[in-house]
Amino acid sequence: MTVAPWLEVDLGPGVRAGFSTVELGNLGLAVGDDPDAVARRRRLVAQWAGGPVAWAHQVHGTAVHLALAGGDDVASCDALVGTGPVGLAVQVADCVPVLLADAAAGVVGAAHAGRRGLVAGVVDAAVRAMHAAGATRIRAVVGPAICGACYEVPAELRDEVEAAVPGTSSTTSWGTPALDLPGAVVALLAARGVAVDDVGLCTRTDPRFYSHRGAGQGAGPAGRIAGVVRLT
Repeated sequence: MTVAPWLEVDLGPGVRAGFSTVELGNLGLAVGDDPDAVARRRRLVAQWAGGPVAWAHQVHGTAVHLALAGGDDVASCDALVGTGPVGLAVQVADCVPVLLADAAAGVVGAAHAGRRGLVAGVVDAAVRAMHAAGATRIRAVVGPAICGACYEVPAELRDEVEAAVPGTSSTTSWGTPALDLPGAVVALLAARGVAVDDVGLCTRTDPRFYSHRGAGQGAGPAGRIAGVVRLT
């Protein structure tokens, strides 16, 4: 099977957006890969995006960074917002990548929503920062992430997260407690008035994407795909 290096998505005119695949290779600097190889792949990302891309240094928090044209590695944050010709990138290997844009207002955003970040409010923080930057009609795409039928957790943790973010509780396909993070992100964005689409792809079961929990993805640490958005 031939795998394309990008899964492109539509966020409006003048916006380039998509999610990388294993064909492009690992884009994370914290999984033991050769830094020079990662840097080379990130240059390919910038070529695809049409200009420099800012990369978040992610910590499972709620900080939002306002990225400037030019792009570079960014101080610790889990969401980025930009105006003008600026590219933004977040990395995942089961967590939820969210790309956002108001093409008419010229504002884009990207968020990395893992379990801890979702509970802490990273998605809300990204939406608020986009509004502060001038966005009024936001569109979003929720990218490939581990689904509610695959993300097994202890029952106590499922109940704790459900109490904080209603709608996350789920059950695996084999009948054990689970969390549905992509579904919760979609519901949260819709409740905030964001027009949201979900690509509906599970990183654990789809071989086009890296998965921290996925079977058959090698014995070492999983690589990282990226969600990338850029105003062109």
